[in-house]
Amino acid sequence: MKQQSSHHKLKPILVFVIGMLLVPCAIAGTKGLAYVSNQDGGVTVIDLETMETKDGVNVGAKGPRGIGITANGKWLVTANKDDGNISVIDTSGAANPKFIAIGKNPEFVRVLGDRAYITYEPSSKGGPPPKPGSEADKEDDDDDKIPGRIAIVDLKKGKVIKEIIGKPETEGVEFSKDSKKLIVTNESDNSITIHDIKSGKLLKSVLVGQYGERPRGIKVSPDGKTYVVTLELSDKMLVLNEKFEVIKEVSTGKSPYGVSFDREGKRVFVAANKEKALQVFDAKTFEKVKDIPTGDRCWHFSFTPDDQQIMLACGKSSEVVVIDANKLEVTKRIPDKDMPWGIVTYPKSMGSIDRP
Repeated sequence: MKQQSSHHKLKPILVFVIGMLLVPCAIAGTKGLAYVSNQDGGVTVIDLETMETKDGVNVGAKGPRGIGITANGKWLVTANKDDGNISVIDTSGAANPKFIAIGKNPEFVRVLGDRAYITYEPSSKGGPPPKPGSEADKEDDDDDKIPGRIAIVDLKKGKVIKEIIGKPETEGVEFSKDSKKLIVTNESDNSITIHDIKSGKLLKSVLVGQYGERPRGIKVSPDGKTYVVTLELSDKMLVLNEKFEVIKEVSTGKSPYGVSFDREGKRVFVAANKEKALQVFDAKTFEKVKDIPTGDRCWHFSFTPDDQQIMLACGKSSEVVVIDANKLEVTKRIPDKDMPWGIVTYPKSMGSIDRP
């Protein structure tokens, strides 16, 4: 793997710190760990037994957002916006993080087996997407025609082994239940693309512009028969069947992004950013159950491995909000000053980024 320039090298103490931080999740009797990526820092580690911050992991690069972890907990992966790479962290503490160049604006990370799938945008100019019809949107028209990419990284070999050509501004990533298909939301193209995960071949493209703007979050139901997709600029969630046909439109709060089913597939949770709420829907009727007040710019969330709590990364209010998954009430707010973006747990659990 390519190493970053010297100003990103880690202090010698890092290997010791990582070893101290990451191995406790393997100890019997603990509830595991949560890992929170921070755009203005590294990764915050939260002990799920105490719901207290243990410490932080320096990922050795700038602007970590997307985050993923292998099923065995061996590798933690972050997508680093400012440096155009990913950090691969050995959670045993046996080695410093290693770096793999990806491309401009790497954003979303999903890990399946020993491979990581990372969306990135060659046309990216940085910053939030312009509003449809605005001058900035018109200026970006040409750039928005440049396809995004999904880089596939072999974590054992430490290199990009393949790239899938997506549509403009690739965003969220999901796998079909049988892990044979890769499903990607494409923001500026207002589409969802379905690819063969082995060959990368485009199997189907679903245009969603007639329903709304900016598809971002996507999640498959536990039984594999339903997909939900959030439309950020249209305050809406789409429900698709296993043939990727839109079967329902659901109104949400303002600016929905992260979305997930619970483990039993009975409820759907939506992080409505500008609504400042985590919204709960019945997964059969899609009637709203409850709005849970949260914080500012809460984009991504995860259940704890025991399914008893939900943790939201709220970037603009500098906190991780903890919610009782049964009572649907906020129970704690954990300070995190470095603009939290995403969150995953080990052992892996249901959430807007990951699933078991």
